[in-house]
Amino acid sequence: MRAKNTAPIPVPQRMLAEWQSVVDVMAGIVEVPAGLIMHVDDPNIEVCVSSRSEGNPYKPGDAEEVWGSGLYCETVLNTRAELSVTNALDDPDWKDNPDVKLDMISYLGLPLLWPDGEPFGTVCILDDKARAWSQLTRDFLRQLRGVIEGQLELVYVNHALGEQNHSLLDLMHEIKTLRGILPICSYCKDVRDDEGYWKTVEEYVGAHSEASFTHSICPTCYGKGIPFQGP
Repeated sequence: MRAKNTAPIPVPQRMLAEWQSVVDVMAGIVEVPAGLIMHVDDPNIEVCVSSRSEGNPYKPGDAEEVWGSGLYCETVLNTRAELSVTNALDDPDWKDNPDVKLDMISYLGLPLLWPDGEPFGTVCILDDKARAWSQLTRDFLRQLRGVIEGQLELVYVNHALGEQNHSLLDLMHEIKTLRGILPICSYCKDVRDDEGYWKTVEEYVGAHSEASFTHSICPTCYGKGIPFQGP
């Protein structure tokens, strides 16, 4: 499944620094040349964080188109499931994938998802020699995935709160405008705007807020026999 084409939510630099430490430790414990956190920026996928380990061919910021690329990570994103490749050179499904050109013939990866279910990217480890990934390594990667997704949830919530605060500020500005002293005609009740033009109350409020009007007749006027005049 492809990511929605929406504005990206930035990950704080402090969190990226924490991820860097984590992938460095991961690559060291599992003894692989490459530990990665990948990020989808549709239609591309880029290296978000790369372990500072010997023999790692991936650099932060490296990117290429993901959909239809044949990358390991593309399959992880499409299936939303773990992918384990022991030796791509002996596997007809993987022997021609782009990572083989970098001598990365063994892969283990999991998807990283935002709280709304959209893909952030993947967390993965790669080796330049055949690896039958142990259950302990798989469990370790799943635990790491859980930690990263927990942090992504915080980023997501903070971003949503920021959007709400922005909307509240806009609303407060609208209320302040409407609460200002408005020059209103004593007879017809039209309102004079900042440019000196006279407008109906409906026109003025509609231009300064998202409010709209429907027309009816109140009980007092109805009792006086005043005929209703619609818009």
